[in-house]
Amino acid sequence: MPPKSDTAESIVLKFVNEQNRPLNAQNVADALQKDNLKKTAVQKALDALCDSGRITFKEYGKQKIYVARQDQFDIPNSEELDRMKKENATLQQDLEEQKRAISEVEGEIRALQSNLTLEQILAKQAKLETEVEAMEEKLHKLRDGVTLVRPEDRKAIKGIYLEKISHWRKRKRMFKDIWDTITENSPKDLKEFKEELGIEYDEDVGASLQSLSELMPQNKKRGRGQ
Repeated sequence: MPPKSDTAESIVLKFVNEQNRPLNAQNVADALQKDNLKKTAVQKALDALCDSGRITFKEYGKQKIYVARQDQFDIPNSEELDRMKKENATLQQDLEEQKRAISEVEGEIRALQSNLTLEQILAKQAKLETEVEAMEEKLHKLRDGVTLVRPEDRKAIKGIYLEKISHWRKRKRMFKDIWDTITENSPKDLKEFKEELGIEYDEDVGASLQSLSELMPQNKKRGRGQ
């Protein structure tokens, strides 16, 4: 007599038949936790199903592997297999087309989401107008001859700037002298040695002493007789 549909045996039998692949008791117990079946109940149901011949099993050492009875399934012939393969290929093609369509829709959604809303556009416009007004005001002051930086402040800033440039130049020269002394007879590759010590040149960090020095106007020496 077949087991009732709500018994542990019926639930286990249905699962084993649906899976139609080798399973051990733990596989079945893990999968049927949703049905509130403990491993003990699952093992008992598997043993009962084997005893009644509704599933089969093989022993590998101490472990039993359970398999659905294959004689209950309709095995397709070669023509049916060919038809199923063609149907599968068609379904795969439809699936790829659906994926492409979904991808296009998602791309359109991302594009729409990246566009500014009217509120954001108006806010950005207001900010830009404020910046333009500030720059125009500054431009008017320059055209009217308004002094934005006092001469004494300009002189002090220039002095500090030239002092920093001078220190930079001296220390650059000191480093070169020390580096040349250290590496004069060194068999190491200088580039690798520099990286090993963690040394960075000005050029490595995008700094140029020459360029910054040229920012300040140089006093031209007068020629003789002038």
